[in-house]
Amino acid sequence: MAETAHTKASVLRSEEGQSYWFLDSLVTVKVSGSQTSDRLTVLDFLNPPGFAPPTHRHLVEDEIFYVLSGSAVFFCDGETFDAGPGDTVFLPVGSTHSFRVADDQPFRTLQITVPSGFEEFTAEAGTPATGHVLPSPGPIDFAAVGQAAARHNIEILGPPPAK
Repeated sequence: MAETAHTKASVLRSEEGQSYWFLDSLVTVKVSGSQTSDRLTVLDFLNPPGFAPPTHRHLVEDEIFYVLSGSAVFFCDGETFDAGPGDTVFLPVGSTHSFRVADDQPFRTLQITVPSGFEEFTAEAGTPATGHVLPSPGPIDFAAVGQAAARHNIEILGPPPAK
């Protein structure tokens, strides 16, 4: 049996945690793999209205979104479904997916990945953030994001689904 690292219980307040600008979104690490023996990651995502990530798939992680505010349409393996406050979206490892945030307000979620590691991709492909407001500063270097994704077992498959 593998040895488990023991860490202390902790609490992060709503504006605490390391934050990054990542694909025009503000991402704050709430629980990292270093705290969970690489079992899971919890991130607080704030996506701007109309945001949509590239269509992609995770080769290692299951991805779960718990919606705190706003709404989005999720696309996964040919299915489309809406999600709003209080909803939980599960995207299994290997599934082809994306989502599109509604145009009328930001979309805030807790994103949980199992196992951990997505926070490392976010840190590599993003830039450290000191403020907690939208929109993000500057243009996105999609080539650099794609290279970082490949290093973190994420395949970028194409643009987001059309509106």
